Amino acid sequence: MDRVQLLLVGLPAILFISDLSHIFAPPPPHLRHPHGHPPHPPHPNPPHHPHQPRPPHHHPHPPHHHHHPDPAAAAIQPNLEGGAGFGTTVELQFCASCSYKGNAMTMKRMLETSFPGINVFLHNYPPAFPKRVLSKIMPVIQVGAIATIMAGDQIFPRLGITPPPLFYSLRANRFGTMATIWLIGNFAQSFLQSSGAFEVYCNGDLVFSKLAEQRFPSEFELRDLIGSRLPPSPFGKNMGNVLS
Repeated sequence: MDRVQLLLVGLPAILFISDLSHIFAPPPPHLRHPHGHPPHPPHPNPPHHPHQPRPPHHHPHPPHHHHHPDPAAAAIQPNLEGGAGFGTTVELQFCASCSYKGNAMTMKRMLETSFPGINVFLHNYPPAFPKRVLSKIMPVIQVGAIATIMAGDQIFPRLGITPPPLFYSLRANRFGTMATIWLIGNFAQSFLQSSGAFEVYCNGDLVFSKLAEQRFPSEFELRDLIGSRLPPSPFGKNMGNVLS
């Protein structure tokens, strides 16, 4: 067996083992953080001398200052603590298998900087149900096709079927055929798992859809879309109460 045949045999085998380990691998265990603290070493007590008088302890009492809250500062404080985006929730649902996470993280940082106090969550936007089902079936089809190429001369007679002429032509170059089947199957599985979505929701309402617009939103566009849906700031209302 020359090097080309070894490569054609080894590549599908490595891909097959990696896919099986990814499918049947158990989830990683959760790390437990111990809450116990090590016991503190005992503090050495100084020797006690009965004939040596101890100096009296004086506890100075600092003067107490009573702070009276400023009504103007109290009225403005909730707005300063909450920020412009206080109480607003933004969801960025994107295609995780399309390498859109970097864009989502950039948009998340931009929104948190522009609207302090806003809650931005990132979620995976799954593909349609038929595509999800086909993506799960694709590994089975790959294994079945490779098994047919390897042992088709025994499978077809047991089923009472005459092997088609295409089977013999594919079997003549079985290693190249198996590598092609595995590579095409992996490409099809990746395509079926992708949704191509980048959807933006503000308080449950859809404000931008890449599936509908067929493009990504710019940072300025997304900031304007979210800013137009923010509730009115209580700063002006609080200032009116203070001045009145």
